[in-house]
Amino acid sequence: MHEVSLCRQLAAAVTRATGGRPVETVHLRVGELRQVVPEALEYAWTFVVRGTPLDGSTLSLDHVPAVLSCDDCLLQTRLGPALGFSCPACGSARTHLSSGEEFVLTAVDVHDEDPADHARPAGDDAQRGLPDGALSPS
Repeated sequence: MHEVSLCRQLAAAVTRATGGRPVETVHLRVGELRQVVPEALEYAWTFVVRGTPLDGSTLSLDHVPAVLSCDDCLLQTRLGPALGFSCPACGSARTHLSSGEEFVLTAVDVHDEDPADHARPAGDDAQRGLPDGALSPS
């Protein structure tokens, strides 16, 4: 089950990005050709993050269909079980997948541990021009 390995790598990336702040939701774009079983990924996440700062967080999956694009006639069509990699409109073999192979961390929802933090004056994040809870690129 490669979902466990994916969750371990994802948890490490989220932990680095959030700097120990409590995480509510991890948002992912997952292409249908990634061979990820959504239920297995969500289950693996719960036990991979158990006992870590990510414990209690959830995954939010945005499923991305596999789309075949023709380089000759520019047709874009969803890749189906009976469809090969030739263009169904013009027959060209000059095609490529324009989506469907993604596994991308798109966002992380974090929250402050202390509700009183919301009443504090503008802090470090505000000085850098980031909204509360936003991840800085550093």
